[in-house]
Amino acid sequence: MTRPMISLEFNELSPTLMDQFIGEGKLPNFARLKEQSQVFVTEAEEIAPNLEPWIQWITIHTGLSYKEHGVFDLGDGHKVPYPRIWDLLSEQGRKVWICGSMNAAFEKPPKGYFLPDPWSVGAHPYPEGEFGTFFNYVCTNVQEHTRDSMAVSKMDHLRFLAFMLGHGLSLASIRAILAQLNRERSGKYRWQRAVLLDRLQWDVFAHYWNREHPDFSTFFVNSTAHFQHCYWRNMNPDPFTLKPKPGEQEEYKDAIQFGYQSMDKLVGECLDMAGPDTVVVLSTALSQQPCVIYEHFDGKVVYRVNDPGEFFTYAGIKGAYRYAPVMAEQFHLYFQSAADAAEAVRLMKAMTCDGKPLMFVTLKENEVFGGCGIYQQASPNAAVKNSAGEAKPFSKLFYLASGVKSGMHHPDGIFWIRDRAQKASAAAQRISLRQVAPTMLGHFGIGRRDYMSMGALPAYDVEETSARPVARV
Repeated sequence: MTRPMISLEFNELSPTLMDQFIGEGKLPNFARLKEQSQVFVTEAEEIAPNLEPWIQWITIHTGLSYKEHGVFDLGDGHKVPYPRIWDLLSEQGRKVWICGSMNAAFEKPPKGYFLPDPWSVGAHPYPEGEFGTFFNYVCTNVQEHTRDSMAVSKMDHLRFLAFMLGHGLSLASIRAILAQLNRERSGKYRWQRAVLLDRLQWDVFAHYWNREHPDFSTFFVNSTAHFQHCYWRNMNPDPFTLKPKPGEQEEYKDAIQFGYQSMDKLVGECLDMAGPDTVVVLSTALSQQPCVIYEHFDGKVVYRVNDPGEFFTYAGIKGAYRYAPVMAEQFHLYFQSAADAAEAVRLMKAMTCDGKPLMFVTLKENEVFGGCGIYQQASPNAAVKNSAGEAKPFSKLFYLASGVKSGMHHPDGIFWIRDRAQKASAAAQRISLRQVAPTMLGHFGIGRRDYMSMGALPAYDVEETSARPVARV
């Protein structure tokens, strides 16, 4: 009988920082996992603009490069015409539990449970009725976390609490929430709330894992990737021309370490829960490095639409649409016709801010993907003009969604496999990210599919099998 596998998907953790923090004794559980694992560094084999986690996680789940799977935007994962790992396992009758995986989808309802990432616009939970309360609450908190206030009612909070009480809410999470609220009494540290959602999602994951005993499961979290993007400058000011302000450092200098240590606690709980017989995999898809390419204009910032309805009316858009925000400044607009979508693109491309293009937008049939294209601090008097020449203050239409960007993507990622049937190897070997999916499939006796360009790592290599691409809705 094949032993179960848990795939921890910790977005964008850095192999370099991981080794540094382990060496300093700050990550005892990551250290324990690494000591028991075969250790690899993955190569994403892409450069910007194709070096994005929503591209690379599809590679991990399918074994296909970006050129092969063709999905560039977050939220378009459901358009991939090839099965994921869990599709292939479900076909063989194996139970799966997919918890938060990025840009994910499924071919057919899986044999098990499926909870998409909180930026999902084309995939839905399965069973939807079971996860709807949790999924909608998390989506609102993640997609709109940059706002001072969110459209979450007291009833939304109560429904979420009721869900959690019936789905694994732990004393550790309750203590973490109370400690966070106490820290915030100082007027600082609100940014640390991101790890509370990680903890609550872990509670849900552990609840279903212990109840259902799936053969294959994934658990995805993103908070530390966000901290790296925002606070690398505070962790290490040396590479940057624009230095952090002295008043910031007390609060933010250890923000990235805090993220790694928060994930370290989850790793400890995972290892204790899984026991020695469960295969535990750690993947990060890619990593980060100091972002110094925008220092010549004092760093990159991101603006988001303040009131979508008001903004798109001002832009002149009249066709019916569905608005779906995703990460940073990005959003999707879904129209009923391709003509309406094309007209929306024309109108937004005509908008300017102090004479410069305001928006970036792309068109795919009846779908528009875009966002604010202003990445420098806007002047207090900046003015936006729409296609009709009507002017409005930039500050009335957009709000600053984050501080100055200080971490950017790097193609190296972490891939560790703790498998008692294989000898641990601490010396990191370099492999292609395309080898991850066939390696995990190989553990379950499924050979490399004929559309995959690379096979499994030697210890997991089995005979190749054939399969046709699947047509997705």
